[in-house]
Amino acid sequence: MAETTEVKRQFVNFRFFKVLPEWRFLDDKLKERAKEESLNAYQEFSSKVILRSYSTLGIRADCEFMFWRISERLEDFTEMSSQFFKTGFGKYVVPTYSYLCMTKRSSYIDKISPEHGESRTKVVPGKYKYIFVYPFVKSRDWYQFPLPERQAMMDEHIRVGNKYPSVKLNTTYCFGLDDQEFVVAFESDVPKDFLDLVMELRESKASKYTLRDTPTFTCIAKPFKDILNDF
Repeated sequence: MAETTEVKRQFVNFRFFKVLPEWRFLDDKLKERAKEESLNAYQEFSSKVILRSYSTLGIRADCEFMFWRISERLEDFTEMSSQFFKTGFGKYVVPTYSYLCMTKRSSYIDKISPEHGESRTKVVPGKYKYIFVYPFVKSRDWYQFPLPERQAMMDEHIRVGNKYPSVKLNTTYCFGLDDQEFVVAFESDVPKDFLDLVMELRESKASKYTLRDTPTFTCIAKPFKDILNDF
């Protein structure tokens, strides 16, 4: 019998930031040097972890950009944060939200595309223009249902999701690691499809057992160099 290779699970972090108002009053030459320091730190860690940057500037009042960080090593996140905050730009940045999760195989079977359950042990960000991120908590009543009953409700959920192939779902798990139970991140080039998907999912039976799914973040993929030039 052939040996099976265990798929290593990943740590995943969605970290949102806001730039302090004092940054805008700095001398332009000082700001350029500070931005260069931060860009160098970002690029250094891009070779160590899966790292994507997104802008939320002008979309939310409480954050202006986001790092999506993925690694098999949790310490990479603390080391990157330490180095980033020591840079000239990093000294004028404060984190406003941060969600820590891990990947794992889904408990529910996707009967339409069964390979999706295994693929969730590895998050591979696509080249989509937008990502929609929110933390998620189910009610305790949900976990009292036997697995077959939960699977039946999730079958409906999965059928709805598969109606929107332009929207890629990334589900990560937080039990015991952070305050929420899941973080879901939907990648897409078509925001209207995501809106219609979420609206339709509200009518599903499983939706009744959602305790909390806010705050919700709409983010635009953008190279970190371009994000720096926005400030």
